[in-house]
Amino acid sequence: MKQIRPYKVLLFLVLVLSLLMIPSAFIPKDGIDWMGVRWKFLPWERIWVAKKQEKKNIEKIVGAVDTTNINQAIKHTGQSSGQAGAPDGGNMATESGNPLYLSKSAEERLAKFFAALQSAATGQKISIFHYGDSQIEGDRMTGYIRQRIQQQFGGIGPGFIPAYNVYPTMSYKQTVSSNFKRLTAFWPPKLTSKKYGALLSAATFTITDPNSATPTEAWIEITPSNAAYARARTYTQVKCYYNSCVAPCAVKVYENDKLIHEDSLIADGAAHVLPLSFEKTPGKLRYVFSSTQSPVFSGFSLEGDVGVQVNNVAMRGSSGHDLSSSEAALFAQMHRQADTKLFILQFGGNSVHTFKDSSGVRSYVGALKNRIGYIQKLVPDAAIILIGPSDMSRLNEGIFETYPLLPYTVDCMRKMCGDTGAAFWNLYAAMGGYNSMPSWVEQGLAGKDYIHFSPRGASIASEYFYEAFGAAYSDWLSKKGGQ
Repeated sequence: MKQIRPYKVLLFLVLVLSLLMIPSAFIPKDGIDWMGVRWKFLPWERIWVAKKQEKKNIEKIVGAVDTTNINQAIKHTGQSSGQAGAPDGGNMATESGNPLYLSKSAEERLAKFFAALQSAATGQKISIFHYGDSQIEGDRMTGYIRQRIQQQFGGIGPGFIPAYNVYPTMSYKQTVSSNFKRLTAFWPPKLTSKKYGALLSAATFTITDPNSATPTEAWIEITPSNAAYARARTYTQVKCYYNSCVAPCAVKVYENDKLIHEDSLIADGAAHVLPLSFEKTPGKLRYVFSSTQSPVFSGFSLEGDVGVQVNNVAMRGSSGHDLSSSEAALFAQMHRQADTKLFILQFGGNSVHTFKDSSGVRSYVGALKNRIGYIQKLVPDAAIILIGPSDMSRLNEGIFETYPLLPYTVDCMRKMCGDTGAAFWNLYAAMGGYNSMPSWVEQGLAGKDYIHFSPRGASIASEYFYEAFGAAYSDWLSKKGGQ
């Protein structure tokens, strides 16, 4: 074989690089469209000077919060006296570097919620629902916020959980029989009836032989998780929510394989709750259903007797549009039953990367405004806090940088909240703002996708939210004279 001389290889490389420099010099930086393809070349200045990765210094941000030891001081001893979940109390923040943005209307709505929160600390029971995208999946962020709020104002248990959960979560364990299927408002397959309820997801089981009179069995198993925050691993009440039961459906409930309850679901097609109460946290619970036609199971609730139930509703891939995709009557009914006083909405991350111009941002924020109005119409007594998207990075010319329209999205969200009476919390700013995500990734506080927090990063972000929450509460207290 004839060998190619080194100088010829060098000449070839020089020729190729010279040819590539021509389009770099004359083609616009953002590229040109040709033959249906967007052509982009390395800009002329980047040939000689490589673009450097920008990083925010987040040492003060990370070092200013303490997320340790939040499991201490739980008072519940395992025997329910009707007051399981009493608060521990403590001091709340009086100021925040990234406070809640409150219009006058939002401040008035939040004041009503804070009054209800005070009542929960003295023996009442209310709910907070945290709806969000995959940033809160697996109880990430919600679990930490729940522990903080329940320590201060009372409450135990993870609250509402899906009838069929498919995401790994630290707050409980769940398995289901193979004939159960999950249906959601935000991802196929879906329910034609839209009777999802407050969790925007449901489960039904497949009948073995629809033409047979022999009932089909299916089961759901729920177990406390030792990995949960302290208050979430303890609960004394378990409720099963169901609807669309039109055929006889027997149910047997086992605790650690021992039968403890036999019943029949109400077969009138309406929405109902099957409640069970325990003296202490139950072990492994198995619900065995038997019917010739499956009801729709819209979730379970694992809770205490008093305090605040903080419920995680993670909607992978959602931008918040699906908040209005459940039948309105059932959605409102479940929130009345739970006495929901606050909605925390956390969306935007699934849309930021799709925006091509500012009109796309305004269209999205306008749609989100409509969903907030929808919630306010169905649950008028509840306050709403919207958490904006975190910093997110795209790979551009070999470096990670904030999506161009993310800051504008955050600003539009804040202004929209001012119009609707919702409060707004700027997670993007709390992280450090523009190009802060690479530093969070470098310190193990976010994943290599440059989007999602790691468990520790979620705790830090959640502590900053709770600080803003506490500062708003303290301000309310001072204005009402500490009463």
